[in-house]
Amino acid sequence: MLRFPSELIVRVRPTYENRRVVVTGGAGFIGSHLVDALVSLGAHVSVLDDLSNSSAAYVAELLELEPDRVSFVHGSILDRDALTDAFATPRRSNTQADSDRGPVVFHMAAVGSVPLSIEQPGRAWDVNATGTLRVLEALRAAGGGRMVHSSSSSIYGDRGEDSSQPCEESMPPCPLSPYAASKLSGEYLLSTWARCYGIESIALRYFNVFGPRQRADSAYAAVIPAFASRMLRGERPTIFGDGEQTRDFTFVANVVLANLMAGSASTLPDGAIANVGLGSATSLNQLAGMMAEAAAKDSPGVIAEDLKPRHEPARQGEVRHSLASIERARTIFGYDPFATLSEGLAETIQWHRAQLEAGASSGGA
Repeated sequence: MLRFPSELIVRVRPTYENRRVVVTGGAGFIGSHLVDALVSLGAHVSVLDDLSNSSAAYVAELLELEPDRVSFVHGSILDRDALTDAFATPRRSNTQADSDRGPVVFHMAAVGSVPLSIEQPGRAWDVNATGTLRVLEALRAAGGGRMVHSSSSSIYGDRGEDSSQPCEESMPPCPLSPYAASKLSGEYLLSTWARCYGIESIALRYFNVFGPRQRADSAYAAVIPAFASRMLRGERPTIFGDGEQTRDFTFVANVVLANLMAGSASTLPDGAIANVGLGSATSLNQLAGMMAEAAAKDSPGVIAEDLKPRHEPARQGEVRHSLASIERARTIFGYDPFATLSEGLAETIQWHRAQLEAGASSGGA
């Protein structure tokens, strides 16, 4: 389980203790970590996930440990019956959820792959746009509350010569894929429902999230699990291009904390949008060096010097630089990332090492 500073936990606990919370996509990479944190804060958590890109394993553990506080609905956000079940007040709990406050909804369910959205634009739109509308309507039917929406830095697109400057929320959006366009539409839906129906909401634009439980083909920061998987086997990773392209790599613990703080903020502006990143740029060459040192540290026979990346031609259309300005998140809900890149990489590589060892001991690859 991720670790958070005790003073920040004390700060957000009053919002979530005995509060009804719905997490769509709660069995996924970021969602499962958020569900862990919410349960530890005393929330009554309903997880809605169709398991199309996730596993029920982590939620199953919580269902066994905390049957009075965790429920799971296997279904899609496009299924109104599944949404009704997810938003229903818990009946079997021995500890009563606070019914005087509307639920907090963390909306993380999505088609999260840019390539898949290009291959299947209709599906991406249905899930990411229409699905967001249906979650908003389910929240409205439940009497209102607050919704924290997982959006994406892909909305900014490629800003050309300005790409080395931090992305600010005031910049005009420039979506370059059906995925980015569908995420932008979700933001517009949130602001409209806030103005028309009084649904408090905020969209968080994530920048290159990484950490334990992330699949190597994740849409967020696939480079890190891909590098870890190869390096722990003593293989050199591949970088497309010269490796001087930069990203704002953000450890998942910082993202979970941002969600918890956004959900507990005293007030939110209508249609609020905020970047969530580390606020620091790292080149892929720098990243490879840091990961090689971490991978070699506790891996017998693995030498950092032997893990220098191979370079192949750059891929067409890749954004050269991506960096978040996090000032608005600081202003709106006091966000300040606490986990450094090196700390996050060490924890992530440790998790990948454990997965590799578990696979080897069970006869897997």
